[in-house]
Amino acid sequence: MCAVIDNNAPRLFVAADLPGPIPLDAGQTNYLRNVMRLAPGGALKVFNGRDGEYAATIEALGKKNGALTAGERLRPQTPAPTVTLAFAPLKQARLDYMMEKAAEMGAGRVVPVLTQHGQVRRLNKDRLRAHMIEACEQCGTLSVPELVDPLPLANLLGTVAPDSLVVADEALAGARIDAVDAIARARRPLTVLVGPEGGFSEAERQLFATRAIRVSLGPRILRADTAAVALLALVEAAQQSVS
Repeated sequence: MCAVIDNNAPRLFVAADLPGPIPLDAGQTNYLRNVMRLAPGGALKVFNGRDGEYAATIEALGKKNGALTAGERLRPQTPAPTVTLAFAPLKQARLDYMMEKAAEMGAGRVVPVLTQHGQVRRLNKDRLRAHMIEACEQCGTLSVPELVDPLPLANLLGTVAPDSLVVADEALAGARIDAVDAIARARRPLTVLVGPEGGFSEAERQLFATRAIRVSLGPRILRADTAAVALLALVEAAQQSVS
C-alpha cells in the first residue's frame, strides 16, 4: 500500500514503466535520502513521461541505490506540448537556465541550431536533459522536452512548414509589431527560433526571410537566454488568445 500523498510531496522522474517497482540510481537515492531527508516508507510522486503521475512509496534507500513502489495513479498522461524551441547554443550557465525555462514554459522539443555567429559547437546533452528533468519535477509537468542533436540553421528550415516558424529578430527591436497576434496566426505545430549572442548574419536572414514570421521582443535587445523566455511567454499568450 502506498503512503498518503499530500500536495507538497516531492516529484521524481523515473525511467521504469508505471505502476510497479522502480529501481533508483545513485543520484536519485542521494537526492531522496540526503536532500529531501526521506526514509523507507516515505511518500512521493513519480512520472515517466508516458504513463502519467503515480503515488509511490520508498521501499529501500541504501548508500548507492534504492527502490520505490508505485501504486495509485494520480493524473493521467497528457499530450506532450507541440512547441519546438530552436536556439543557438550558449555558454554553459546561461544554457542551463534556458533549458530549465524551456521545460517550465511548455516547450515539447528543443533543437540546438548552429549559426554563423554562434560561439558554442559542442553540448553536454546529459547535463542539459538533467536540467530539464529537474525543472519538470519542480513545476508539475508530465513530459520532459525532447532534446535533439545540433543541426545547421539551413537543415532546421528544411524541416519546418511555411508560416510555422517564428523568429525573434533583434533587427526589429522597437518595431511596432503585435507579436501575440502574429504568433496566434502562425501555422501549428509551432517552431520558435532564438539567434546567437552575435545575432543572425544577413545570409541567415535571407534564408528565413520568406518562410518565417519575424517578431520583436520589445524596445531592447535581449540576451539570448532572456529572449527565449520572452518568446515562449508570447507563445503562451497567443495560445490563450485563441483558446
